[in-house]
Amino acid sequence: MTSVKWDLPALKEEFNEQGYLLLRGVLRPEKVTRLNQAIDELLAQEKESLSYNLYNSVERSPEIADLIDHPDILPLIVNLLGYNIQLHISHLTVRKPNPDDLQTETQSFINWHQDGPHPSFPAIHGLTSTYYIKTCYILSDMSEPDRGNTKIIPGSHNKPFRPGHHNVREELPGEKQVCGEPGDVFLFAQNLWHAGAPNRSSLTRRQLFLGYSPIWMRPIDYRTPSPELLKDASPYRRQLLGIIDDNPFKHYVPDESMVPLKKLYRGDAAAGSDPYKKSPVS
Repeated sequence: MTSVKWDLPALKEEFNEQGYLLLRGVLRPEKVTRLNQAIDELLAQEKESLSYNLYNSVERSPEIADLIDHPDILPLIVNLLGYNIQLHISHLTVRKPNPDDLQTETQSFINWHQDGPHPSFPAIHGLTSTYYIKTCYILSDMSEPDRGNTKIIPGSHNKPFRPGHHNVREELPGEKQVCGEPGDVFLFAQNLWHAGAPNRSSLTRRQLFLGYSPIWMRPIDYRTPSPELLKDASPYRRQLLGIIDDNPFKHYVPDESMVPLKKLYRGDAAAGSDPYKKSPVS
């Protein structure tokens, strides 16, 4: 169960105003170590590059899959986005030192953008709604800027904002680089303007993104999860993997019994039985 007690109303107010949250020390050092060891094994299977983008990361490593329903993060996600949600994407990004800003096949830096499909989400008077939220687990020392940090424009999800340019090498008015230690977690709305700064340091940037969306949206990584990912999954995790009912209409209008995450809504994590208890795959 959770080991921290978030002030959910205060965090929700901050998130709605700024479009992001930075939570310190969420992952214990031993978990960070295990995640980095798992990432080392994954990268050993990839072609040598200055940068890597590995999608569907939860299917690649049990250590990564354990973050799907992290008990310190999940209640916050539920109270920011609602309880009829799923895992939308899991995406590992690694950026090696690149002081010369060399462009690579997988992009060692990312220009200013909002996340979303093509064509983009509908906008009204220049504003796009928050359709999904990403959590970014910081797994390398990003306590200083220009280490491949994520750049953001705080509050830009609430304004008809367009960057004056898309070049991340040039600073925009009001921009901020998110700086954190290994084990910190950064949450942000998909409609917050953000970018990936170049890595001009001697350190390799490692960030692991898990995104959550309403369950009626198609996830980016897969249509159905693998049996391995579902094995011994808790009710929370089964919902987050989209397993609630064979009737697709129920994804849009679920029965209450299909969405166990409702127990976490408004911080009420103690109601009813323990949804973290393991259950066999039916």
